[in-house]
Amino acid sequence: MPEFLRLTAPDPALKTLFEHFQPQVVGEVVPLEAALRRVTAEAVVARQPLPAFTRSSVDGYALRAADTYGASDSQPAFLKVVGEAPMGANTGFDLRPGEAALIHTGGMLPAAADAVVMVEYTQPVGSGEVEVLRAAAAGENVLQMGEDVQPGQEVIPAGRRIRPAEIGGLAALGVVQVKVARQPRVGILSSGDELVPPEAETQPGQVRDSNSYSLSALVEQAGGVAVRYGILPDLAAPLQATAERALAECDVVVFTAGSSASVRDLTAEVIARLGKPGVLVHGVSVRPGKPTILAVCNGKAVIGLPGNPVSALVIAGLFLRPVIEGALGLPAGGPRPSVAARLTVNVASQAGREDYVAVRLAAGPGGYQAEPIFSKSNLIFSLARADGLVRVPLAATGLEAGEIVSVELIQS
Repeated sequence: MPEFLRLTAPDPALKTLFEHFQPQVVGEVVPLEAALRRVTAEAVVARQPLPAFTRSSVDGYALRAADTYGASDSQPAFLKVVGEAPMGANTGFDLRPGEAALIHTGGMLPAAADAVVMVEYTQPVGSGEVEVLRAAAAGENVLQMGEDVQPGQEVIPAGRRIRPAEIGGLAALGVVQVKVARQPRVGILSSGDELVPPEAETQPGQVRDSNSYSLSALVEQAGGVAVRYGILPDLAAPLQATAERALAECDVVVFTAGSSASVRDLTAEVIARLGKPGVLVHGVSVRPGKPTILAVCNGKAVIGLPGNPVSALVIAGLFLRPVIEGALGLPAGGPRPSVAARLTVNVASQAGREDYVAVRLAAGPGGYQAEPIFSKSNLIFSLARADGLVRVPLAATGLEAGEIVSVELIQS
């Protein structure tokens, strides 16, 4: 019986892989402008408060809240305007009872001021006075010093992917360099006598190599660096030599095609010779993607993906992406972008395997509708036309029309 027919469920397969693969995060320092989507290798701790001074969040008048108690349209409070808080500088004056100062958004509050009344609730009057038409509470429209961040506070933990919000926060704190995890290098080997490069004119029986390009995109999307090793023939010697080179040069090695039980499919044999412990799983109970190989060779993860384009991407999402995220220090089992949607038609499955069904999303009454795209796993545009994937659980025999399902979005 071919080895890959001894199928392993996806979760135990991934657990087995990580029992033998223990990624080590290696840090490097990058400038802030290059840190977007990188993953922090250590926690970032604030050296100063944010805001660095007490400031106004609106345009209006800085004042003592107690001077406005009881103020209304019919009985306004009259305050003397003693100046204007300059932008980008200390006010240089204090407020005494019964006084106010014109202030703009972001301006520093004068000493003794504890609130700001929006300009819409004031009315200038003659002789340097202002009518305040509503009462203000202490702290109203005021950003206190350190309200966002206190000195010594951890603002970004290790293992956090940096988003635009983190970029802005780091800039506000004056952090211009960030220690991030080095991006793992992922070697990608395509094998098959029928494969030709995308730029080639195909002859009868030939197909263009799409997998190494789609997988490279997935690797980079996940945070790795893709290294393509070209198209290799179905011959043991060149495949072995290139695999050994890739293992030496990269942190992870991925084979696409060559993982089924055919006598010409050499991937499992090649992987077994790369290092210990070798092949851990050969075959997972997933459709599409059953003939998957998971291995660890000399401490590095090695994955054999099916040759069909849809299968390769689905399996890469299940196993390669977690390996890359582990090497970056991201926590296991992190959330994936998903939406709830109502299934439009029945989806058949087989108990004992997980099915991943591509779906289109459309707005409908009460929320999204998920329309399955029924297609074969070698038709890449069936996945390109999809918005996401619906997982049919291992024990289920299908999903019913009208059922609310979770659609894992295909990330852009």
